[in-house]
Amino acid sequence: MDNLYNNNRVSTKHVNLKSYVQDDYSMKEAYKIFRTNLQFCGDDVHVIAVTSCMPNEGKSTISLELSKSLAELGKKVLLIDADLRKSVLVSKYADQTGIEGLSQFLSGQAALQDVLYSTQYPNFFVIFSGAFPPNPVELLSKTKFKDFIDNAKNTFDYIIIDCPPLGSVIDAAVIASSCDSSIMVISANSISAKFAKNVKNQLEKSGCRILGAVLNNVEDKGNGYYSKYYYQKYYRSYYGKYGAYGYGQEPESK
Repeated sequence: MDNLYNNNRVSTKHVNLKSYVQDDYSMKEAYKIFRTNLQFCGDDVHVIAVTSCMPNEGKSTISLELSKSLAELGKKVLLIDADLRKSVLVSKYADQTGIEGLSQFLSGQAALQDVLYSTQYPNFFVIFSGAFPPNPVELLSKTKFKDFIDNAKNTFDYIIIDCPPLGSVIDAAVIASSCDSSIMVISANSISAKFAKNVKNQLEKSGCRILGAVLNNVEDKGNGYYSKYYYQKYYRSYYGKYGAYGYGQEPESK
């Protein structure tokens, strides 16, 4: 296994990341609260899998901003983009193309120093997904992935792993088996409670501790600084198959 340090430097490569909440005070405060709650989950929480029920619930943005927020405390943080099917991190947040990533590392096409990037944020490092492989579950099931995570824990205080949506493919459960904790991101007014519970049960089968859920895209009534938040009790009950993730899954109507 490659050493994470090379002449006392974590990475010889660098990438600048775009931020979409930089000037949004309320969003920054929300991530600070999220960060604080995470810290109170215990000192045994180091490797966190972040997943959702369906695509477009905001898990990648939350993974990125949570990582940045933890790094602001002086914690050394590694964000791993483990969505080897349809990642958005490079296209949406990176300032360059042609980036090698996790898929090339796990398949032996690239060394660790070729895929590990420092960022403009002190203490914050990232590994992108890389090229989309034909066998993502097989790569993530390799002993090499678990060994890498175990080795990385000796260097980083937190390792945040952005996973594919568990309601679409099984990848997140495979990844979670190498993690000590997990978080579900749920978009308000997007899925049924029954579907969310089914995904939660599937995540629990991996043996990974679920820290909780993040309710995203919540409407704000805008009643001043202490504005109240609300979400509808009933959710849309039908979703088409998400073909880009392989096979998709249609939750039953509520």
